[in-house]
Amino acid sequence: MSIFHNSLRRRQTIPPADPSPDGMSLPSFSGSASPPDTWVDISSTDYALRRRELMQMMSDLKSMGAEALIDLPSVVVIGGQSAGKSSLVEAVSGINVPRDSGTCTRCPMECTMSSHATSWSCSITLRMGFDSEGRDLPRTTTVPFGRTITNKDEVEVWLRRAQSAILNPNVPSSSFHAKTIEELRNTRNTLKFSRNVVCVSIEDPDATDLSFYDLPGLIQNEEAETVALVKSLAEHYTKKENTIILTTIPMSDDMENQQSMSLARAADPDGKRTIGVLTKPDTLGAGAINQRRKWVEIIEGRSADHTLRHGFYCVRLPDDAERTQRLSRAESQRRAAEYFDTTSPWRNVTDRHRFGIPGFVSDVSRLLIQLIEEALPRLREDIDKLLAKCMADFNALPPPLANDPQIEVLGRVNAFCDVFKSFVNGSHEDKRLAQRNRAHYAIFKRDIRGTAPDFRPYENPEERPPLDDTEGKMTLTERDPGVKMMGVHDISKVIDDSIGWELPNNVPYQAKANLIAQFIKLWVAPSERCLVGVNDVLDQVINTLITIHFGRFKVLEGYVGNLIRVQVDICKARAKEAVKTALNLETTPYYTQNTHYLQTLQEKWLAYYKVARHLDRSPYEAPRRILNPNHYYEESLESRALRALAEAGYVGLTVANLSRLLPPEPYEKELIVMADVRAYYQVAYKRVIDHIPLTIEHALHHALAEQLSQSLLTSLLTDVASGPNFSERMNELVSEDASIAQKRASLSSRKQRLSDIRRRLMTFSNST
Repeated sequence: MSIFHNSLRRRQTIPPADPSPDGMSLPSFSGSASPPDTWVDISSTDYALRRRELMQMMSDLKSMGAEALIDLPSVVVIGGQSAGKSSLVEAVSGINVPRDSGTCTRCPMECTMSSHATSWSCSITLRMGFDSEGRDLPRTTTVPFGRTITNKDEVEVWLRRAQSAILNPNVPSSSFHAKTIEELRNTRNTLKFSRNVVCVSIEDPDATDLSFYDLPGLIQNEEAETVALVKSLAEHYTKKENTIILTTIPMSDDMENQQSMSLARAADPDGKRTIGVLTKPDTLGAGAINQRRKWVEIIEGRSADHTLRHGFYCVRLPDDAERTQRLSRAESQRRAAEYFDTTSPWRNVTDRHRFGIPGFVSDVSRLLIQLIEEALPRLREDIDKLLAKCMADFNALPPPLANDPQIEVLGRVNAFCDVFKSFVNGSHEDKRLAQRNRAHYAIFKRDIRGTAPDFRPYENPEERPPLDDTEGKMTLTERDPGVKMMGVHDISKVIDDSIGWELPNNVPYQAKANLIAQFIKLWVAPSERCLVGVNDVLDQVINTLITIHFGRFKVLEGYVGNLIRVQVDICKARAKEAVKTALNLETTPYYTQNTHYLQTLQEKWLAYYKVARHLDRSPYEAPRRILNPNHYYEESLESRALRALAEAGYVGLTVANLSRLLPPEPYEKELIVMADVRAYYQVAYKRVIDHIPLTIEHALHHALAEQLSQSLLTSLLTDVASGPNFSERMNELVSEDASIAQKRASLSSRKQRLSDIRRRLMTFSNST
């Protein structure tokens, strides 16, 4: 039994947990605690068995690609060039790793050591979880690399071969199995660095169960791109909350100069999961008293500037001469122990556990095992959440096509037509078509109301307020800019310009026709605006329904969507002509059979205009009285006149009736023309605000809904049947969009991977 193994068997006891603020309880190894008084042979304990099972589970999870999904507990070794990182890895693992001038390690190496074997062996695999751009692959694959190695002297060349295979992903990995070191050095690699991992599994009865990542050494004196690549790789590993950071620090240099320490502080500012590994203590000469004192303070945890929760360890590693001698692990550790026990000031430090590889490896192993134990519930919870989310995303995708392609196409066309018809009829739960169109029709009504003639029965109309209703209670706030204000002189000119061969005292009909034409022509623009707005609503509804019913199949969506839009354009053109025809009905002849309503309006407006002129005492009183004439008459002679007439038996009279008692009006014919035209406007206005919307609804929406199904099916079947292969064309129309198929395959693969990971976690849980 080797000295190293005996040392491990004595020291493998579990110290008390030290609760941390973030809930991660880890052993505390800082301070100057003496070794425990009670020693156990952990190789025969339940703890040793469970430790092996935990390490095997972590290895299985990593091979499944779990690291890309959840934060697995791990140990990562970082350090600058010439910091002794490679020597540390060799001392811990017992194997030789590649060494060259400059940057040698260009991808992560995961080293897993297991002590349950009876003889030494080593196997190498390639874990491929990233593409050449560093992006996650849908599934992580583990590729065996070469044979099982039983001779430690062969490990280094096989590690070089494995790294070359990683850096040349387009070349078969087996082509590197027989390459010599010289051939590998001359290989022009495709990639400078890679996130894919060389996995080294070591079966060693003298080892301590441990797994760690060795990352490329941090560099500063190469190309900026190379420096950034190495740093980003280290940051990727160290930022994970479940990662223990081992930072190698050469004692030949100041702590403040260590890039690895700065990177560790950035990832772990409180020092809760960082362990410092001090190397090269034998490079400090006897005269470096202050430096040695400073390092002792750091090792003993007395340095206020350099405090880590789990403290610092100091190791002496073989120098180049000793490496050449190929000393055994036991001999190397004997020499290191002798150095620390006999050299000042290290021999005076009370906590001897802080010196040498055995104590360091033992503590890190226990730290990792406890971290795994405590992380298991969270890992299971995280996997359950990811699996639930993945299944929800998978179920949200449309299922693969189950129907015959022809049935699928015709069914979707019929469903589209039925839903659109329900939109048009207003029976669908989505009322946007009807509601938004009603809003456009309300705007159309307001715009037509704004074309009302602006007749003001005065010689100076610009000095008087508009008269927009016979009650004097309303004034238009949005008047069409095409409406001209007209007074009695303006009307007189229209009459004079229209006189033909009429007899004296006869007002030409053409005068009224010309005035009516002035507001009728203003109805064209509001009608066109209304139709444009309704067309926009229709386009939005149609596009939405096309996406809903055909969006799953992009070929079908494009093909049927074009057929639908052709029919929509046809109905739009017909609706435009129908609206134009409806407006033409309002041109000559100007006609209505609603003569009673027209006559009533004519009388009201004529009386209103006469009273307005009669009350035009001053330009300041008229607006108040005309806008509220009833209030005025309550305080006037006219009010008393109405009461006197009522007492005489003439009940039910209004102020308008008093106009008949007014003296002869010099502008009688002008007022009659105003009243006739204003009355006809109101009759035509009430007619057109219904007629135009109904015309649009029937010529556009209802016509489209009625003809769409037959037109689509006729166009579809005629076109498809005319092709050389009807079945192939129908299959093409319902071919699934590549992005959906790709997403389904990706989610299916992810779901399988998550299920496998969950099963592995639950299997371990059930077995403990």
